[in-house]
Amino acid sequence: MHEKTLKLLEFDVLRQRVAQGALNEEAARRILRDLPLWDPQEVGKLKRLATAVWDRLASGDPEPQDPLPDISFLVPKLGVAGSSLSLEEAYALGVFIERGVALKQWLVAGVPQEAEQKPLYTLVQILPDCTPLSREVFRVLDKTGKLRDLPVLREIRQRIHTLTRDMEALITQYVHAEGTRYMLQSSVPAQRDGRMVLAVKANFRGRIKGIVHEVSTTGQTLFIEPGDVVEKNNQLLIEAQRLEGEIRRILREMTARIAQQRQALEAFHEGIIRLETIRARARYSWETQGHFAQGEEDAFGWNQSIRLKQARHPLLGAQAVPIDFVLEGHTRVMIITGPNTGGKTVSLKTLGLFVLMNQFGLALPAAAGTLLPFCDGVYADIGDEQSLSRSLSTFSAHMSTIAAIIAHATEKSLVLLDELGSGTDPQEGSALAMAILDHLMEKQARIIVTTHQGSLKHYGYTQEQVENASVEFDAVTLAPTYRIRMGVPGESRALDMAARNGIPPLIIKRARSYLQDKGADVSALIRGLTIKHQELNAALELNRKEEQRLREERRRADLWELRLRQQEEELKAGDLGKLRRLLEESRKTLENLVREVKEGELSREKTLKVKEFLHDLETTVAAEDRALQEEVRALAEAQHSLAAEQEPNRPPQFPIKPGTLVRAGKYKHQGRVFRAGKNGSWVVEIGSLKMSFPEHELYPVPIAQGQEKPVIALPDLASDVHPQLELSLRGMRLEEALEALQRQIDAAVLSGLREFSVIHGKGEGVLQQGVHTFLKEQPQVAEYYFSRPELGGFGRTEVIMKC
Repeated sequence: MHEKTLKLLEFDVLRQRVAQGALNEEAARRILRDLPLWDPQEVGKLKRLATAVWDRLASGDPEPQDPLPDISFLVPKLGVAGSSLSLEEAYALGVFIERGVALKQWLVAGVPQEAEQKPLYTLVQILPDCTPLSREVFRVLDKTGKLRDLPVLREIRQRIHTLTRDMEALITQYVHAEGTRYMLQSSVPAQRDGRMVLAVKANFRGRIKGIVHEVSTTGQTLFIEPGDVVEKNNQLLIEAQRLEGEIRRILREMTARIAQQRQALEAFHEGIIRLETIRARARYSWETQGHFAQGEEDAFGWNQSIRLKQARHPLLGAQAVPIDFVLEGHTRVMIITGPNTGGKTVSLKTLGLFVLMNQFGLALPAAAGTLLPFCDGVYADIGDEQSLSRSLSTFSAHMSTIAAIIAHATEKSLVLLDELGSGTDPQEGSALAMAILDHLMEKQARIIVTTHQGSLKHYGYTQEQVENASVEFDAVTLAPTYRIRMGVPGESRALDMAARNGIPPLIIKRARSYLQDKGADVSALIRGLTIKHQELNAALELNRKEEQRLREERRRADLWELRLRQQEEELKAGDLGKLRRLLEESRKTLENLVREVKEGELSREKTLKVKEFLHDLETTVAAEDRALQEEVRALAEAQHSLAAEQEPNRPPQFPIKPGTLVRAGKYKHQGRVFRAGKNGSWVVEIGSLKMSFPEHELYPVPIAQGQEKPVIALPDLASDVHPQLELSLRGMRLEEALEALQRQIDAAVLSGLREFSVIHGKGEGVLQQGVHTFLKEQPQVAEYYFSRPELGGFGRTEVIMKC
């Protein structure tokens, strides 16, 4: 891995931004020294750790953000026999331990020991417990870093206080006494060499007996320590030295006790610094709203596809234009062409920097679903005129760099070559460029090339493992769109760009005249391919929308049919109940009448009772029949509405009369109405058969339509589907999970369930993102959001259905 490549891709700038998020200077320095990892197992482990910390940041739990003191120089000091920590050093050590423990507790608080969380949980749990050491420090110091008022120190301080007070009383006598105060230059005592003295005028030198400590530069003032103050100063100095000695003894003994646990402290210190470097990576990923690239390290292979979705260069900020980039697994070379300032070099640097970020344990500023396989090195030769340095390389410098790349690249390397073959004769440069690509393809490296050479565009069509791509150019505004179009080469548009940048029109016109005999056919071919490619994309997008619309209509039709079946079953159940009650009551009444007839003679009164019973029974049956016909009519209207949704091109309904051509019955057999039947039915002649059908089962066919239309067969949905209050999708593939979620929504609509929850877990975020994208497209869903942290947070989603 070349240091030059890291600078070309501006990885050092990105690394500085990550380090700024660290709350410890040592962790920041370590991040600035770190390089992308080239071991796939280590890459996967680092990404899982960063993802777990990212989940903690997303949980909403308050994050400890107090800075961690730098104690990197203290830990080795503890290994020196007889060493002693200063007050500041001891305080920094105690604070580091306390805040490190707070970081540990925050990282594992409320985190389930699931598979994706185990690496972080294990890393935190193996750290030794150093809280006894922080208690040892704060037994001597208070929380502000000052020495506590220990009993052994309290007695000395009280003695110093007494001596100071006595000495001040003696000095005050000299200041206020009538016989001495006029001899003083100042009424305020002074300090010389830690001793209290008087500022005496020089002409009164012999009047106040004592020791002269200093003479002023003018010679007008003598600083004299009076004789009766000397002893007090001596006693005060002795007590101060005694206090300092006692403090040194306390710190030395404390240091010795801490040094006994030096190995545990070293392990704790190293673990906390490593956790802080991971937290800085996770914080950068969280703040940039990135997504971790998909793929497990044991599944990484350089034959996998490279997919960037809505990728934004992390250093361009709001100016970054999202790009989509796809390099299938069987493709070894992609040749990107198009106009200058169109985004070719930015796309090249975005891909290279994304690979470095992925193997540095960072989330990528791209949409979910971005796929980057592991590689063992990234090599770049980019003469980027748009860089801040604006430096240009010579042809020989380019060749020197490419020679080094050829020597080091392997089948798992990513090679980025900007403007390959430029800077020399176009014909020779193109030949050399194709030979270089041939050699790198033989080594099975993955190569991304930008160029303006027309020969390389043709090379992209003639080689099996090579694909063309281009950056889009708006022919109307004569400006690049900064979007990549796969599969089609692009024109350089040099004349358009020159005109856009102020070259006079006359010069542009002359230049076009020189091009009329050369390359016009190639440009026309490229424009034709571009137009066809755009038309194909538009057709594919239209087809996708139509498929989505048909799926939605089919789903609504299925729901309609299910509702109709349920309604039909309810009607049948209700009608059968009514008939049973009618038969039961009629049977009892008839039995009573028969018994009365048998018990006596047949009289006119009994005969009238029987007739009245039969008349009432007939009236009741007729009423029930009318009610049933009304319900059948309502059900038929609903079925017609369902049929209209299923067959939007169905001809309008015509009045049915004898001779009308119709499709009849469940199977839509074509026939002709023969005559009216009983109870609103019609007799239909189908071939040689005459059959009776209710009017709602007849579909008139216009005369112009002599052929029978195909019938849409709806699937037989189960009528016993019940929604769940909590739907668990964990362990499912995305396709299975979305099918289960679709069934849940349908069942919720049918049963009137207002809200439910979906458990999808966190993991890499694929299932989470897929569920949210699916719910966003469902018209029956009113809103959805993540659960509260205590209910599952980002691993669970609450769904609210529309009323």
